[in-house]
Amino acid sequence: MRYRVLGPVHMTPRTPSAAKPRAVLATLLVQSNTVVSTHTLIDELWGAQPPRTATTTLQVYVSQLRKALLEDTAGAAVETGTVQPLLTRPPGYLMRVAPEELDLAVFEALRAEGRAAYGRREYEAASRALSRALGLWTGPALSGIPHGPSLEASAIRLDELRAEVLEQRISADLRLGLHHELVGELMALAHEHPLRETLHCDLMVALYRSGRQSDALQVYRRARRSLVDELGVEPGPVLSRLQERILASDPSLAWHGEPERRLVPVGGSDDRPADGPGNGPGNGFAGYGRDAGPTVWLPPAVADFTGREDQLAFGERLLAGDLPGRNKVLVLSGRAGAGKTALAVRLAHDATDRFPDGRVLVTMRDDDGRAVEPRTAMATLLRRLRGPQATGLGADSGPGALPSSETELAELLHGRTEGRRMLVILDDAVSEAQVRPVLSAVPDSAVILTSRHVLGALESVRHLTLDVLSTREAEALLTACGGRRMRDDPEAAGEIVRLCGRLPLALRVAAAGLAARPHWTAAGLAQRLRDKRTRLATLALGDLDVRSTLLTAYHDVDEEARRAFRILGLAALPDFAPWSGTALLATDPVEAERLTEELVQAHLLEARRQPGRLAPVRYGFHALLRSLALEELAQESPQEGPAAVERLCRAFLTLARHADAQLAPDRERLTYEAEPLPALSPEEVVGNAPLRWFQEESAGLSEAVRQAHAAGLWSLCCSLASATAGYYEAGALWDEWEATHDLALDAARQSGDVHAEAVILRSLGDLAWQRHQTSLATDRYRLAWHLFTRHGDRVAAGRCLSAEADAFLAMGQVARAGRAYARALSVSRLVDDARGSAESLRGLALVAQREGRNEEALARLEECESAARSAGDHRWTEYTRRTASALRVALASGQSPVASSVPLEVRPGVWLLHPSRPAQRVA
Repeated sequence: MRYRVLGPVHMTPRTPSAAKPRAVLATLLVQSNTVVSTHTLIDELWGAQPPRTATTTLQVYVSQLRKALLEDTAGAAVETGTVQPLLTRPPGYLMRVAPEELDLAVFEALRAEGRAAYGRREYEAASRALSRALGLWTGPALSGIPHGPSLEASAIRLDELRAEVLEQRISADLRLGLHHELVGELMALAHEHPLRETLHCDLMVALYRSGRQSDALQVYRRARRSLVDELGVEPGPVLSRLQERILASDPSLAWHGEPERRLVPVGGSDDRPADGPGNGPGNGFAGYGRDAGPTVWLPPAVADFTGREDQLAFGERLLAGDLPGRNKVLVLSGRAGAGKTALAVRLAHDATDRFPDGRVLVTMRDDDGRAVEPRTAMATLLRRLRGPQATGLGADSGPGALPSSETELAELLHGRTEGRRMLVILDDAVSEAQVRPVLSAVPDSAVILTSRHVLGALESVRHLTLDVLSTREAEALLTACGGRRMRDDPEAAGEIVRLCGRLPLALRVAAAGLAARPHWTAAGLAQRLRDKRTRLATLALGDLDVRSTLLTAYHDVDEEARRAFRILGLAALPDFAPWSGTALLATDPVEAERLTEELVQAHLLEARRQPGRLAPVRYGFHALLRSLALEELAQESPQEGPAAVERLCRAFLTLARHADAQLAPDRERLTYEAEPLPALSPEEVVGNAPLRWFQEESAGLSEAVRQAHAAGLWSLCCSLASATAGYYEAGALWDEWEATHDLALDAARQSGDVHAEAVILRSLGDLAWQRHQTSLATDRYRLAWHLFTRHGDRVAAGRCLSAEADAFLAMGQVARAGRAYARALSVSRLVDDARGSAESLRGLALVAQREGRNEEALARLEECESAARSAGDHRWTEYTRRTASALRVALASGQSPVASSVPLEVRPGVWLLHPSRPAQRVA
């Protein structure tokens, strides 16, 4: 399936990262195979107050979507024209989508199939089709994007359809006699939707058929109280009549058939269960020899195991021998706290019938967290296999009865396990060298290895990497462990899930901490976790300590890798391109890649593939590991932090300037003098795709400005903000523009840099002008003019006058704008500023056009083109030609250019959407 809207909006092979292009995609998908007008899309993205660049920005978004679509495996066909999903069709765009490519279309088909089967009383087929339809949903419809009027209506409609399908599937299941299986699901749904009477009816029937008449009546009382309290109405006739029938023990309500049982998947996640020196029969373990029955030496399975259905299914298939290959060795790897041990133990408990000769767990570390020798692991395994009748070892045999050499231990272990159907778990393995001798000694046994390392050098094994839980699984685990206080505050529970990074161990510690403190609330716990400085300290309770668990993985790598881990925590974002690592670590790209890949192998970093992007791989931190990195940096090497931040910000500045220079070679930018970073090549990083680089690194650029400001790197902060202004303007990223430039303005004033302050104020004036805040724009332009004049920069001062005139023109003060343009032109010619002259002449042409002096407007445009050519400014030259051509066409067709409803391009790429508004003349 290529497109998904039943949950977070998604497209393969790559979903746009920015919210607005995703909103365009969603609008086109919901109305697939029909034309969606440009006006509808602009209204969806910006509402009643679109920016001046709305049409141009929308075209950029559509271009980004087309480029992403070309990255599909059918890209060659797309380029030749045989396949073109996104078409321009007046008055807008059309997205061609085959039914099987869109989850919404598949959902509608399955919904119709299920309804038809239900109507024929084929309830098993109906339940199957409706369950498949519900399985397509991954969250609230059209989530993860801003909703305008069209998407909001579609989301409401789709969520209502989902509820309808869910209710019909439950009704089918009840008719199949699955009332026992439905009770838990219906209880959760009734709690989530307290005013939906159909769900309460189904829950009452399921409880009654399960022999829980009093519980069914209690459901009615709760439903009635909710309806009366919330809506002031009594329950409807169906719910009321059902209560009466239950009170009367109506025999027609009972189930009279034979239920069709379903297998309900069970899952779980935790990293805590492990054996130790004190674990034995008296501690809930069972240890029997061959003659006494199967040897079982396992921790108990986690009671509230949650999620991991796919991983459990894979492990069960491997242990059952259903996967290709004869070797039954599974390597479970993942970061500390991901639940590797819990999954292994769960697989072992579920595999009782497959391994009648025993299931044994051996920990591959000692009590201090150090790796045990292979011979120690084999000796431990042998002791756990021994029994009163075991060959060669009497009941009273002690550790001294075992041979001391690794070879003899391996031979004895091989003999003890040969021909036996056993499962061995080697928990928390450190390296391939540690486990190879043990694996060689138990060739007939199935083995599950858990490790924080990938252990990629092992031969003939299957690998399964555990990531964090899905949001749904994480919320289920948190509420299962945290009890009523978590269930009663789902908003706080959702925030706790996010702040814990969906790491199972962190979720369990958070829930246990809340349960141990009756005076705490879920909201209070979430508030404590928000503070990054105390987050890891909050996630500790008794011997459950997230920081200690993460530190074991940190100390597993050498000092060089630990230093890299600490410094990389300063990356502008939790995920970063390889060039960021090169800058932070002050090394060459090859060495930086080696260090980051070593951290990936140790699961201290993640390598995230980004097909089709300039950096096809980005490295990322889990939120809690990043907190650990910054803590360790502050404790172990605080002196390295400021220098690394400066290198990173300088790298951002070098690349941003290079990209911006390709987009607009003559754009005004603040200068910054510093030694170049020798290992950084802008040509290799940015290439010929400056706009894509800005799009991919936009969030990091904003954060780099904040980092420079926080570090007191005033000049660097101002220069970084200045280098991003052009992209923010072109992309209509108003909030980012304002946030970065407010910091830069403060930095300029902190350092007393008058010129930098003027440049930033001029840019903030442009922002206000774009936002229709014309009075604020004129104030900023005027202050910037004063500062430029004071600094002696007459060129920039003249351009401020032209910008101020643009604001007057936007307010309809045409005559005042004309005088300001004329003044700006005089200044530009006086200082021989051809580019400034082009700006002023363009303004005078717009004034003449607004006042009906079209021949004069054309003459001014000719002068503007000549000035732009003199300045060597291709953008302004082409803009002038476009504007003059449009004016001539309008005049030739007898139209009034002023009254025309066509948007007017007032600057290169900047459009005035309502040029027909009457001008306000000021004497």
